[in-house]
Amino acid sequence: MNRTDTGVNLLGLRSHNTALVLDLLRTAGPDGISRLELAERTGLTPQAVSKITARLRQEGLAAEAGHRASTGGKPRTVLRLVPGAGHAVGVHLDRDELRVVLAELDGRAVRERCVPLSLGAGAETVLEAVAREVAELLEGAPSGALPASEADRVPVGPALLGVGVALPGPLDHARGVLHRVTGFPEWDGFPLRDALAERLGAPVVVDKDTNAAALGLAVGGERGSFACLHLGTGLGAGLVIGGTLHRGARTGAGEFGHQVIQLDGPPCTCGNRGCVEALCLAALGRGDVGEAARVLGEGAANLAGLLDIDAVLLGGRAVAAAPEPFLHGVTAVLRARARREGSPPDAVRVRLAPHGARAVAHGAAQLFLAPLFGRETG
Repeated sequence: MNRTDTGVNLLGLRSHNTALVLDLLRTAGPDGISRLELAERTGLTPQAVSKITARLRQEGLAAEAGHRASTGGKPRTVLRLVPGAGHAVGVHLDRDELRVVLAELDGRAVRERCVPLSLGAGAETVLEAVAREVAELLEGAPSGALPASEADRVPVGPALLGVGVALPGPLDHARGVLHRVTGFPEWDGFPLRDALAERLGAPVVVDKDTNAAALGLAVGGERGSFACLHLGTGLGAGLVIGGTLHRGARTGAGEFGHQVIQLDGPPCTCGNRGCVEALCLAALGRGDVGEAARVLGEGAANLAGLLDIDAVLLGGRAVAAAPEPFLHGVTAVLRARARREGSPPDAVRVRLAPHGARAVAHGAAQLFLAPLFGRETG
């Protein structure tokens, strides 16, 4: 995400400078990075870097990773991030299932659980299920989604930063309050963030599923401006513009599935007719994946023309079930639109989003991990 790449040697900006150093330790991976390189990359003085790294080592967030030969003098000590020193839980509340992941500081998921759960079961049932699955996750009970050797690799670290929860919108990210979740109007006005924080005894952030997926991509290295289109039980878009997650003035951006592209088309659960979501899901219901991909491509082309984005990444359960037809279908529509406009055929790249079914839950964990490394979440 967007961040300032150089530090400032002021005590008042200690947390900012620490985040810069932590982010470089994270991106350096297990090979690590020397204090001199940290100073050169951040613009901080060697003395400031030494103080920051000493504190990080004392807190268990950084450790020595050996030595590296220097051009003169003694070898340089190399430092690395300690991924297991802290964790975040990512929760994906889909319309018909609950998925939770435990992520270490470097963003890698080390445990995962997934169970059936209907959003229509009522607030108390949903809250109880989330609390139960998060507790099982933290206790290390594997659900089979990750290899046992990986799921049980380490005990939970000393610091649980918080729990990020992602679910279909619309919702108020700033207050953690749901609006009329498409298909489940009974959630309108429910204070999910505060209710879950009280139940879990941990900080909670609530965001849309598409925003969480886009955040995970941006923190994971996706550059520029892009749209993450998520097609599962519904359809939405996570938007990253100039490296920053775009939520809009009322945190309502990305309701991509409810753009009308066919006047007087089939009714949508949102109350409109001819929405991209309704047309896509209707085509999938008929088993016509090619038509669903074409409709999705038309919506993606409209979005690309409106925002002038660099890439479209496709994810969600429906895409995972037929990745190649969706990839080819959306690409064909975007290339045809580019030819008509006289643009290069691959001006907007189309790719499959990584992490598969785990993408939203993985991104939800980044709601707490990203700020630690100076990465803004929008």
